[in-house]
Amino acid sequence: MREELSEEMITALVAYRLERAKGTVQEAIDMLEKDHYNAAINRLYYACYYAVSALLAKKDIQTHTHSGVKQMFGISFIVNGKLSRNYNITYS
Repeated sequence: MREELSEEMITALVAYRLERAKGTVQEAIDMLEKDHYNAAINRLYYACYYAVSALLAKKDIQTHTHSGVKQMFGISFIVNGKLSRNYNITYS
């Protein structure tokens, strides 16, 4: 059963996920400054995940897994040309 979210809830969810993305980018920067490259890559992946999750939420596209987020991002924004394939390459 699909959960219906109000516009207010979607707006709050998008804001939360974007803040998570921004904070996670800062964590990646902190890791790079300490030469922790694998940790920085991990943080950058999660920053992308949070940002893409925000985009999907904004468009009322619900997912439940990381692979679902990747799949719906590809279907909803890459395949149809709304966004460049470069975004998908970066996220993957």
